[in-house]
Amino acid sequence: MPSYHVWTVGCQMNVADSQRIDLSLERMGLEREEQINEADVVVVNTCVVRQSAEDTATGLLGRLGKEKLNDPLKVIAVMGCMVGPDQTDLKRRFPQVDVWARPQEFQPIVETVGARTGLSTDGCLSNLTPHQPDIATFVPIVHGCDKFCTFCIIPYRRGREASRPVEELVNEVTRLAHRGVKEVTLLGQNVDSYGHDLRPRVDLADLMERIQEIDGIDRIRFLTSHPNDMSTRIIQAIADLPKVCENVNLPFQAGDDRVLAEMRRGYTSGQFLDRIDEIRDTVPHVTLTTDLIVGFPGESEAEFESSMRMLERVRFDKVHSAAYSERDGTYASRKMPDTVSRDEKKRRLRAVDELQASIQSEINADLIGQQFDILVDGETRGRLRGRTRGDKLVYLTGGGPALGDTVRIGITGASPWSLEGDLRATQSQKELVST
Repeated sequence: MPSYHVWTVGCQMNVADSQRIDLSLERMGLEREEQINEADVVVVNTCVVRQSAEDTATGLLGRLGKEKLNDPLKVIAVMGCMVGPDQTDLKRRFPQVDVWARPQEFQPIVETVGARTGLSTDGCLSNLTPHQPDIATFVPIVHGCDKFCTFCIIPYRRGREASRPVEELVNEVTRLAHRGVKEVTLLGQNVDSYGHDLRPRVDLADLMERIQEIDGIDRIRFLTSHPNDMSTRIIQAIADLPKVCENVNLPFQAGDDRVLAEMRRGYTSGQFLDRIDEIRDTVPHVTLTTDLIVGFPGESEAEFESSMRMLERVRFDKVHSAAYSERDGTYASRKMPDTVSRDEKKRRLRAVDELQASIQSEINADLIGQQFDILVDGETRGRLRGRTRGDKLVYLTGGGPALGDTVRIGITGASPWSLEGDLRATQSQKELVST
């Protein structure tokens, strides 16, 4: 029986896409192969938001090309954000690739694999809800992005925003609950814009209200948000709906108003802070994460310091920081020379990471001695792990619970990146309910 391997880099949306192409290939009758070099069919799911991610994917394609010289029957498929509407240059650079597929377009891969293996493709693309999902699973609810920030390639690769119907999503999450899922993360490049293109019009709060009613689902998360679309109604839904976790990812990208205008983010630093204050006033004990770009074209030292002051002012629980990386095809690549040197970008990135590590150390140290409900969702090096409702990663000591259990534990240790908890002094959720 032919085997397959799906390799993934990039965002949570890519992870969700890979789960769905994985299911399609499994339905065809292919066997999953853990070793990429042993697989008859290799699907490479790519990301080009940063140069490092693109380099990782192109390096892998180079190695696969060499393997294909010795195994010409190997099928190589590439999907994800590397693949735009015009694949002429990609086909020239990577002649070893058999099929290219844009994000969420699984059909070209399935048809090519079916033709090469002689396996039937009937039913392989319908109802792509993972059969063996993780305890905490991603659910894409809106594809594409309409924002067209000057630095971002996503709208050109994933297209305009398109929301999935509410009933379709409710049915999918219901199936996931029946398959053991306890937590769903609702995904979108701009998740807060969900529903604007549906009729009758709905929004993210409406969808969360419906998912709230599904038995078996204990937690609901969502990402990634945009400051202009995170409405008061969505913020209030976080406070009002018991299953929605008190955790918000709200990228600010830069702390200086001139840089924000050049990025075409559509808000000022003051407006961003107003939204942060509204969230904190409405949702007690909320945790906040964000995205930040350093070294955007023309960013001065003073403008960079504005971003540092933003970090100090807000004190985010986590920051996804990155140096600006020019992406061919974006407005910035065409109109804005990349003036900040590579060494200066690295210096600024180090400064951000050092400041944020200090902030996270202080935030997490304050949690020692407090108790939290932890959803056990995995294991690392023989130790169970889980997350708080605020998305704090906790490594657990002691025995007792199983995957999918929710336990109340006291925090016994902390680092900038994770917490420690002792299960020997905990109670299961069932015990908590009975007491």
